[in-house]
Amino acid sequence: MKRNTSRIAVALILAAAWNAPAVAGLTAEEIARLDGDLTPLGAERAGNAEGTIPAWTGGIATPPEGYVLGEHHRDPFGDDSQLFVIDASNIDSHRDHLSVGHQRLIETYPGYRMAVYPTRRSASVPERIYEATRTIAATASLVDGGNGVAGAVIGIPFPIPSNGLEVMWNHLLRYRGNTVKCLMGQAAVTAGGDYTLVQYDIEAELRYSLPGMTEEALDNTMMYFKQKVVAPARLAGDIVLVHETMNQVLEPRRAWTYNPGQRRVRRAPNIAYDNPGTTSDGLRTADQFDMFNGAVDRYDWELVGKREIYVPYNAYALHSDQLTFDDILLPQHVNPDHLRYELHRVWVVDATLKDGASHIYKRRTFYIDEDSWQILVVDIYDARDELWRVSEGHVINYYENPLIWPTLEVHHDLQARRYLALGLDNEFDMCSMDEEAISRDFTVAALRREGRR
Repeated sequence: MKRNTSRIAVALILAAAWNAPAVAGLTAEEIARLDGDLTPLGAERAGNAEGTIPAWTGGIATPPEGYVLGEHHRDPFGDDSQLFVIDASNIDSHRDHLSVGHQRLIETYPGYRMAVYPTRRSASVPERIYEATRTIAATASLVDGGNGVAGAVIGIPFPIPSNGLEVMWNHLLRYRGNTVKCLMGQAAVTAGGDYTLVQYDIEAELRYSLPGMTEEALDNTMMYFKQKVVAPARLAGDIVLVHETMNQVLEPRRAWTYNPGQRRVRRAPNIAYDNPGTTSDGLRTADQFDMFNGAVDRYDWELVGKREIYVPYNAYALHSDQLTFDDILLPQHVNPDHLRYELHRVWVVDATLKDGASHIYKRRTFYIDEDSWQILVVDIYDARDELWRVSEGHVINYYENPLIWPTLEVHHDLQARRYLALGLDNEFDMCSMDEEAISRDFTVAALRREGRR
């Protein structure tokens, strides 16, 4: 893909001249811990003192016996029995291991409950990601006040984080495969349980993690993403194309839309921050997709520390193609019969809106998986400091790659008593991942051609 890079190159040179790295890379002694008391991505290798969190022993190394590439993923933990269920009758006994949002969900919805299963530290990624993490741990640094990352490509930049921004960058740059192509659904469910399923064709090239990628070749563009609405008919044909930049203050996200009614491609600078997510009925913001995405400049990020809490994990039952969307989507919340929660250690990061910055969310608390750097739960507060929304990422290990990623995101609106389910795929063919890089499909010219077909 060709584009004019002279402006960007000049901006990078100027930025380097007045922005010293905020944090230096790790020492050799610290990096050695990634093969010692820490996992290759920086989690605590050992279990907890109580034995309720086991040691990490490599995660899922191979797919379960009988798995065939292209099928919905078999549950490697299907024989596990529930340990207990948390609901309104016993919540007081479990508050120390619950996020504020999960406490509120249980208190708000009579039918909401959390079935807790044995903890399975299933997270794993390809060996090349571990190797890259060891390499860039010595060179990665925050630049431009934390709005960008330098000295990093392919691996996790900050496996031993020292502040909240480093943790968030680990989430933004975590491994999610090379390419993704799939059909998925989104449902904005009313308080009464009604919904219209919006179907998307999704394509993405995760450029930051591509084999052989260099910072020079990356050119500040970490991902290409394209989303085409295929149903319902009244929305079909709308396309969004995004070139996701790493430092979005230095170079804002580049986005375009194609509208079939106008048959025109337009720049779309509003696909960012707190603008409404596409066809979400206002139930999520643009930067809630993938639990959090985009620029980090509007918040102050405080690293609170680690906690052991119950989080959605190994959600293979929810992922099953034996379920229909109606089986999952109930009034007020998804069907708890198909959910699995486990006790995991998470990094806790508080994001507080900066003075003078604009966003509908005044504060957000992120709970990030130590084993994968995937955000699992988010508590979201309004301008009155009242809990407004709660987001969950119900993750599985896509073990044919392998990688950890949500099979379903659920964004609860406690004030509207509604929720948004994003990523529904039970009734669709399984996503294909790690096909040959397809950069040519993510140009504006390709967008015009696709829109007119």
